[in-house]
This record gives sequence, structure tokens and C-alpha cells, in this order.
Amino acid sequence: MSIWWSLHLRREAASVPLARRLLLGTMETAGVDPDISFDLSVALSEACANAVEHGGGALEETEAYHVTAYLDGDRCRIEVTDSGPGFPPATVARRRPSLAENGRGLHLIAELADHVRLRNRPGRGASVTFDKMLKWRDDALLKVS
Repeated sequence: MSIWWSLHLRREAASVPLARRLLLGTMETAGVDPDISFDLSVALSEACANAVEHGGGALEETEAYHVTAYLDGDRCRIEVTDSGPGFPPATVARRRPSLAENGRGLHLIAELADHVRLRNRPGRGASVTFDKMLKWRDDALLKVS
């Protein structure tokens, strides 16, 4: 079983719950275990909130970000890409949460996902990609065979 979808969203706070609900609905329909769905939805919310807050610049085309989700076999991969200035080098290198009020979202994503990749795209923004192994409900209609 393979499902994928992609969204082009405005950098507005209202886009975060929209992406989260679409992911949760997809996983519910596919039959993914609710605990796994919840973890991925929280991680997605954090990644989207980062794109909304940090993912833009002065040009009009920076007013959007992209979310792509793949459910492929027993794995889910989510990628959130923006057009902002990218991650500061210290953010990419830091592996533990800071005590600052902000900046813990990437650590939370790392705790909820099995694998996280941060990528700066010089002149084009940044992307956060994270994977998690899926577990299925017993009554899943689209369970991996």
C-alpha cells in the first residue's frame, strides 16, 4: 500500500491545523495505529509552525511552504519545505534541547520520529524530513500485506 499527498500552504497559523487534520484523516482511513498517528501529527505541527514562523523572506514567493506525506509500506515520511533563510548552523548541530523558551520544536520532532533530516537549501530555504515506522490497527483496510 502506498499513499502520498502534497500541500502548498500559505505561511499563516491556520495552515498548521489544516495539515495536521489531513494527516490524521489519512492515517485513520488507512488504519494506522492511533498512537503512531498522534506522534506524527504533533511532529508535523511543529515542522509547519516552524515554517510559518521562520520560513519566509521579503519576496512574495516566500509566503508559502510545502508539506508532502508518504505512507509507503510500513513507513511514513513527511517533508516540510519553506523558502526562508534556512537553519542557523548551531541549530542543525545541536542535538539536545536548549532551555530557551523557543527552539525546542526540532528536538520534539526528533523524539517523536525514528529519523530526522534537516537540510538547508542555499537561496531556497530549508526542509525538515522525518520518518516513522507504522503500526496498524487490527481492522486496518489498507494494512501492508
